[in-house]
Amino acid sequence: MANLTTKHMGLSLKNPIMLGASNLVGNTDNLKKAEDAGIAAIVYRSLFEEQIQLEDYDLGNQLEAYDERHAEMINLFPNLEHAGPKEYLYNLRKAKESVSVPLIASINAVYKETWVDYAKQIEETGVDGLELNFFAIPRDIDKSGHDIIQHQVETLKAVKGSVKIPVSVKLSSFYTNILKTVSDMDQAGADGFVLFNRLFEPDIDVEAEKHAAPWNLSSPSDHRLVIRHIGLLYDNIKGSLVANNGIYEGTDVLKMILAGANAVESVSTFYHNGIKHISNMLKEIEEWMDRKEYKSLDDFRGNLSSKSINDPFVYKRAQYIDMILKSEEYFNPIV
Repeated sequence: MANLTTKHMGLSLKNPIMLGASNLVGNTDNLKKAEDAGIAAIVYRSLFEEQIQLEDYDLGNQLEAYDERHAEMINLFPNLEHAGPKEYLYNLRKAKESVSVPLIASINAVYKETWVDYAKQIEETGVDGLELNFFAIPRDIDKSGHDIIQHQVETLKAVKGSVKIPVSVKLSSFYTNILKTVSDMDQAGADGFVLFNRLFEPDIDVEAEKHAAPWNLSSPSDHRLVIRHIGLLYDNIKGSLVANNGIYEGTDVLKMILAGANAVESVSTFYHNGIKHISNMLKEIEEWMDRKEYKSLDDFRGNLSSKSINDPFVYKRAQYIDMILKSEEYFNPIV
């Protein structure tokens, strides 16, 4: 029988399929269903510092709305403060207690000091690892891309120096040279990399003339960008590689392993197909491995990475010139 065990940032996983950060993990019943279906690890939804700041500001406005309405009244309510990350930490601890597979926390902060502070508090919940969700909307036109990356590298070093649990980083594809960024963070001590973030993208309703917030699930074709970068990074860094975006079926997982990934994080497919779809994905992987006579993931990991193939155009071309040059092989036009 095929051996599906693998490792991510030093953690031993029974197979390469992880449940990514999402609202699905906020329900303990979903966590148990995922574990029963065979999930290898779970990434808890991110703690967002900006959300906490916004909630704190909103609470303050509500409490102060009727202050000083009377000459003898300074304020209407007693001094109350927003709970900050306490509710998140409580739910994270409960989630950890409800499953036996590794549980990884995720944070997205603003200031280096709060990244470190939240990381320390999260470690105390007993989670098995931490994922730094590195994405911030640029707000200053004078701030260079180098400054943004340097801040993230320094944040990573600070977090790594403050906790003992393994730390991975989750990155977007919107870097001038994502390969250099990953390499710099690898040297800074990152234990793993998740490629890529699934970001909120605002839309506009032209009839209502207002902004809309669409349900932003990935599509199956989204994994192609990940294949390129996993294939280029394989065997060039120390940290583990995890593919994210458009991982819907067992065949998608196999593609990532062939490119060089250690594991994958999936979310959208479970919204479409249900959490029990995990077992279908695992079965598909096992059947393929048995048919190919592979005993373990290491037997074929990276077989189709940039370092293992002769054609450099597969990963390094950005246009369709190679397809045009090999039109008989790749493309048969309808006439």
